[in-house]
Amino acid sequence: MMPFMPRSRIIGSAHSHGETPRPIAKVRGVNIRYQVIGDRGPWVALITGGRRGHDEFVPLAQKIANGGYRVVLHDRRNTGRSDVLVEGDVAEEILWLDDLHELLKQLGAVPTFIGGSSAGARTAMRYYVRYRNDTRGLLLMRVTGGAFAASRLPEMYYGQFITAAQQGGMAGVCATEQYQERIAANPKTRDRLMAMDPKQYIKVMSNWKDQFIASTKTTVFGMTDADLASISVPTVVIPGNDQTHASINGKIAAERIPGSVLHQLPIEDQEVPLINYTEWAPHENEIAQTFLELMRKVDSQRPRTGQAAAS
Repeated sequence: MMPFMPRSRIIGSAHSHGETPRPIAKVRGVNIRYQVIGDRGPWVALITGGRRGHDEFVPLAQKIANGGYRVVLHDRRNTGRSDVLVEGDVAEEILWLDDLHELLKQLGAVPTFIGGSSAGARTAMRYYVRYRNDTRGLLLMRVTGGAFAASRLPEMYYGQFITAAQQGGMAGVCATEQYQERIAANPKTRDRLMAMDPKQYIKVMSNWKDQFIASTKTTVFGMTDADLASISVPTVVIPGNDQTHASINGKIAAERIPGSVLHQLPIEDQEVPLINYTEWAPHENEIAQTFLELMRKVDSQRPRTGQAAAS
């Protein structure tokens, strides 16, 4: 199914040779690469984890679109082919959810079912807290929590890059594997980074790291028990199965979100730091059907336009 690309939203395109160009939206001063899969039905937004671009979610989005929904995928700022912008005092994951809300408004895609994996699940839950009136339901996978993740992720997201800047300046940052991937995807990233004062980069990244560490003090990262208890939209939780996304984290989230549905895939926890989402490919049909079941139930309870007007 070809992506739906609202022409009024496209200010450019980002693609490599042989790829279908993807639209780019100007969102709060940042160029965000996105695509919409599906051309009819209610809106869904899915958010990938870590600092990965959105491409790994395309197969899942296609399955959901085939079920009658429009799925928005995007590269968050500082990921994929979207702009890298390391500035400001706001926590990076808060910037992500505010960017997503603005993108969805530009697309006329609110209210929305919001979902994601790992960091994407955190962003989805925090999106609800901030924009609950624009959230129809939550589709959560691989919820993060626990001591192992709390010790691993701050270094993975921030610490290694702070060290690179301290030891080698911005050239050292650009030489790291993750930034090399982003520069290959968006060559302008190198120019933007090299124009930064390393001291300012270290200051912002250190602040983001501190705020992220603070978010790991709760059982479900980024969400207090009161936040979880406040969720009043239909929610499904699919637990992960590695040390960063141990199944217990998803089970705890499901227990503390009122009325949520816990869906356990036929998988067992493994004593490995990370299982990439792409390794869940054999389960994507089940994941898509689980999400579709929840969304269809919500949609079946909505009054039709004529009924709503008559009431």
